[in-house]
Amino acid sequence: QIQLVESGGGLVQAGGSLRLSCAASVRTINGRDMGWFRQAPGKEREFVVAITATGGRTYYAESVKGRFTMDRDNANNTVYLQMNSLKPEDTAVYFCAAAPWGRYFTGSRLNRQNTYDSWGQGTQVTVSS
Repeated sequence: QIQLVESGGGLVQAGGSLRLSCAASVRTINGRDMGWFRQAPGKEREFVVAITATGGRTYYAESVKGRFTMDRDNANNTVYLQMNSLKPEDTAVYFCAAAPWGRYFTGSRLNRQNTYDSWGQGTQVTVSS
């Protein structure tokens, strides 16, 4: 089972930026679609962005398009989430997720939580107004 550890969360003012990292161990992220989800207080966990196993495509939730960017570094077994122009409504715990190896899901599956079989523990992002 791949293990995922997120880092980079913190407190930032509205309009600021943060870069989250998700470091994988035990297994490689090569050949796995990867995603970021978030959960705000009192709300259900929601999709943020996903990147295909090849890194060729990314899929963003409408709420973060143009502000967030996901990329992957297979050599370092890490994925990243660059978050710019942060808003108070971006406040949430952010989770990294890995899909099963070699499945190469289509875009319509990548925004679903049950596509992923490995999850990190999450990192808190708080955006003050």
